[in-house]
Amino acid sequence: IELNIVLVNELKIVCDKMGIDIHEVIRAAATKPFGFTPYYPGPGLGGHCIPIDPFYLTWKAREYGLSTRFIELAGEVNANMPQWVVAKVADALNARGQAIKGAKILVLGIAYKKNVDDRRESPAIELMELLQHKGAVISYSDPHVPRFIPMRRHDFDLASVPLTPETLAGADCVLLATDHDRFDYDLIKAHARLIVDTRGRYQEPAEHIVKA
Repeated sequence: IELNIVLVNELKIVCDKMGIDIHEVIRAAATKPFGFTPYYPGPGLGGHCIPIDPFYLTWKAREYGLSTRFIELAGEVNANMPQWVVAKVADALNARGQAIKGAKILVLGIAYKKNVDDRRESPAIELMELLQHKGAVISYSDPHVPRFIPMRRHDFDLASVPLTPETLAGADCVLLATDHDRFDYDLIKAHARLIVDTRGRYQEPAEHIVKA
């Protein structure tokens, strides 16, 4: 699974350079009635298994003098995805004449996948830290995580903010990190000034929506 996800994440970067929507490509390929399993790109890998468990095999293989190069390369590519997303956020803000430093960025979804409250190894939290280190003012909204409880490596003194026209319009950038079904995507699109969509939730192009 990890290798499939890293491949589609790398293809996302290639397609972005070519001006191609990777999600549109995957949706088209998924119409094949057999022999195709769609894997979708995102801002990185999360959870307690895929980003971690393959490296137990890597560690064990080294005891026998073996190198698991595919696993290590996959881990490297996926670990770099949050930095790529942050660069897309910076570019999107810059195109609107604004620096990332001091920008108000509302992160939507901080669980590692949709419709759960599990934050383990969540790329959304990595995104929050990277953005904060660059001087952005961070807030988040997640119906499954009402308050940020300190983690082993991460801590934010934040609580989930309600999604209202006012909170959306007050953000310089709305970063869709985890696409929970409970989000009102029409409301978000109508009131956010800039949306950076890492999950391909918005299929129709719009001037204020950037795919990442």
